[in-house]
Amino acid sequence: MAVTRYENFDLSGKNTFRMKVSCACYIEYDDAADLKTIDFASLPQPVMHIGAGSNLLFTKDFPGTVLHSGIKYIKYVDLGLEELLVAVGAGVIFDDFVAETCAHGLWGAENLSLIPGEVGAAAVQNIGAYGVEAKDIISGVVCYDTQTGEKVTFKKEQCGYGYRDSMFKQAGNKGRYIITSVLFRLSRTPKPQFKYGNIQLALGGKTPSSPSEVRDTIIRIRQEKLPDPAEKGSAGSFFKNPVISKEHFEKIKAVAAKELGEDYSVPHFPLEDGSVKVPAAWLIEQCGFKGQKLGGAAVYEKQPLVIVNDSGEAAPEEILALERKIQESIKTKYNIDLTPEVEHI
Repeated sequence: MAVTRYENFDLSGKNTFRMKVSCACYIEYDDAADLKTIDFASLPQPVMHIGAGSNLLFTKDFPGTVLHSGIKYIKYVDLGLEELLVAVGAGVIFDDFVAETCAHGLWGAENLSLIPGEVGAAAVQNIGAYGVEAKDIISGVVCYDTQTGEKVTFKKEQCGYGYRDSMFKQAGNKGRYIITSVLFRLSRTPKPQFKYGNIQLALGGKTPSSPSEVRDTIIRIRQEKLPDPAEKGSAGSFFKNPVISKEHFEKIKAVAAKELGEDYSVPHFPLEDGSVKVPAAWLIEQCGFKGQKLGGAAVYEKQPLVIVNDSGEAAPEEILALERKIQESIKTKYNIDLTPEVEHI
């Protein structure tokens, strides 16, 4: 067990946007039991927990304490059944977990390949891609309750999972529960989810024979359209895909018909409740932002859903200004309020 503490810590290497900000205190621990040794009340306030910093935008220096988990293990609970459980430490890189389970021929996580971040944060954010969300494979989470100082477990059904949302992000819970490990439920039986987006096309129309085949395909797709955070700072998908009423969607179709022709088909995903999810990337591109720059910030030229630290020296204010400009344009043209997926700190 070990707890390492730093004062006035440079966070530029701890967030994938590479914002040049600092925090008053930074603490890393490598065991769940370490959390009991930390006097949270005495730390510079506020206290927040981060993973790999892949879904954050620090808008300025953080006056409080940043915690980070170094809990890294992957343990299999194999009873010889069709499904098996995998307990994973919160500090494990999520894609490392996906790569290992795919190598073992286990189905369930493969569509989430190459999503940046760590396992604990993935369970908080309910990350998702290509028709699969983290909640689809999560069985439960183990947490440290900072109010009681005790270990607490939550079944998936108790986690309040929604689109990029969970109970851990809600008022009253945010910051209270620190996820120390996540229990995933995976399958030996082939259960490919490959009809979302262009996965089936990339597979040549055939059914994949292994989770690794799906993983390799998704990695190729993502690498073709998304920036490598090591080369160009970003936080991945910056905005949530908006969900609107069917009537509202008809108005958007009418706008598209005037601009793009009567036969143009607006990309969309009908939902069970009758509402419609519209790709934020399409809205942003239709408003002319693809590749547009503002100071050191830019909309990525290959995927307009991503805002990048284009110069490597972009200030938080430049990212925020570009965000507002996009939101205002889409509100004016489509009457849609675009909501950031990236958490602003």
